[in-house]
This record gives sequence, structure tokens and C-alpha cells, in this order.
Amino acid sequence: MLFGAKLTETAELRSLEPWQAAEFLAHIDKARANIETYIPWAEVVVDEESARNFLQRYADRQAADGGRIYGIWLDSELVGGLLFRIFEAGWGSCELGVWLAAEAEGHGLMTRSAQLLIDWAIGTRGMNRVEWRCVPANTRSAAVAKRLGMSHEGTLRQAFPYHGEIHDIQVWAIVRDEWEHRAWA
Repeated sequence: MLFGAKLTETAELRSLEPWQAAEFLAHIDKARANIETYIPWAEVVVDEESARNFLQRYADRQAADGGRIYGIWLDSELVGGLLFRIFEAGWGSCELGVWLAAEAEGHGLMTRSAQLLIDWAIGTRGMNRVEWRCVPANTRSAAVAKRLGMSHEGTLRQAFPYHGEIHDIQVWAIVRDEWEHRAWA
């Protein structure tokens, strides 16, 4: 998916590219308090150069078929996004990561966006497995994984050092057969 998809009358999902670094930085600055508890790169994107570098790494990954990044725009404002942090086409496995500004929560934007990207990963790219990882305290993220029909496969204990603490990581996933046969499709 290189272009965009309409999520609602006022929201859309589009590729997020290096030329959008200033807009990306403005969004991160505005959403930082809501996302930096769970998103380590929110501390790295601190100026336009670091924003451009972050987006360029994903552009390079996309060119090498190893990752992608997308933004969610609501009323023409960037309010969140999704990324394939890991995209292993040869293995048929990927990991989808997400973030959203507080003012955009509760509208179903993340669930709808993730559905579109999982459809693309499985249906177009032939992925067999899509993972979703979050710390147990991120109940909103786990709730989206549940709505997507993912199974909580387990918790990696003390696997994520962040802010001077070592956190557990929940691993959620859905496989091709489950996605293709989900009841709400």
C-alpha cells in the first residue's frame, strides 16, 4: 500500500515519507506525552533532522522490502500512525506497531487502519503471520489486538528495557487462516 485509504469521511491512512518530516515532528511534539510511555522512538524524534532521519530509515526499509510506515490523518491533521517494524517477506512474518494522539482515540481509527494493513500484508504480500507487541500496561493497544482477532500468545518476561526499568512484552498474533476466516470479515 503506497498511497492512501479512506478510513471515515474525515480520516485517511497514507504512506508517511521523509518529505513530511516537519509535519511528523509537529505531530510527535503534540502527542509525545501520550505516546512516549510506550514508544521509545518518541524520545529520538526531537527536531526536523531526527524526524527526517527516522522517516528515511523506513523509506530505506520499504525500498529493501523490510518495513513500512503510515500515517493517520483526521481532518487533514496527522494524529497517529502504524509501521511494520519487522517485515520478513521471505519468512512470511511481520510485526505491526502503532501509536495515536490522545485526541484521536475512541474513533476506531487504529482498528480500521490495522485491518487495512493486515489485509494488505496477508492478502497482497502473502504474509502468514502478523504480530503485535505491547507492554501489559498498554491496555488500549491490547484491546485493539483483541478487536483484530489476535491471540495473546504469551508474555516475554523482562524483555524490554526502557526508562530505567525492564518491562514485560505481550505478544499477540494472527495467522493467515484465522484472518481469512474471521467472523467479522
